[in-house]
Amino acid sequence: MGLGKLLHDHAEHADAGGTIDHPRAYELASEVGFFGRRREIFTRLAALSRARPGDRVLDVGCGTGYLTRILAPVVGPAGQVTGVDASPPMIEYARRSAPGNCSYQVGEGQALDLPDAGFDVVVSSLAVHHIPAAERGAAVREMLRVLRPGGRLLIAEFRPPTNRLLAHLVAMLTGPAMRHNPRDLLADLLPQAGFHVEDEGDLPVMLSYIRASRPAA
Repeated sequence: MGLGKLLHDHAEHADAGGTIDHPRAYELASEVGFFGRRREIFTRLAALSRARPGDRVLDVGCGTGYLTRILAPVVGPAGQVTGVDASPPMIEYARRSAPGNCSYQVGEGQALDLPDAGFDVVVSSLAVHHIPAAERGAAVREMLRVLRPGGRLLIAEFRPPTNRLLAHLVAMLTGPAMRHNPRDLLADLLPQAGFHVEDEGDLPVMLSYIRASRPAA
């Protein structure tokens, strides 16, 4: 069994979506895949999210809870970080390492069991490509729904390498779900859902991000 198959049990092709159900293997693969810079890069994502002390933050597709644990001290004891993921094994893993101001629930991004306007910040890292293509628009609309007016959104996605040999190697390791360019995934979805896109950029080790906000009125 290859690493891509091990990590993406239910991802048969790029538009089908899927879940990751092997948290320990995923953690190891992430450390290797980010060349030892995972914490540095996700700390930058936390800063880009513009989360502040006291904020309520939602992580859609939280996986093992890695980013939620970095955000926890940013929002502090007066804040709250909620992680949602469709994979029960990932949520179980996240709960075992959860700080006191983090909570987790099993759920799908396209059907969040959360109240309207309940969060100041929504983040999602390396998760949109796991949502079936036909449901990605619904997932982005759900992110808008649970954000308060004026709330902030950060989505970070995998950026395929331009080198063909490296791209082929990455595809072999990660599986078909990670072959999309993030701009292809998100270019139209955010404004169509009602978000105001503010900026976008690249981060080390093949990541891109888009920041947006829910209009205040």
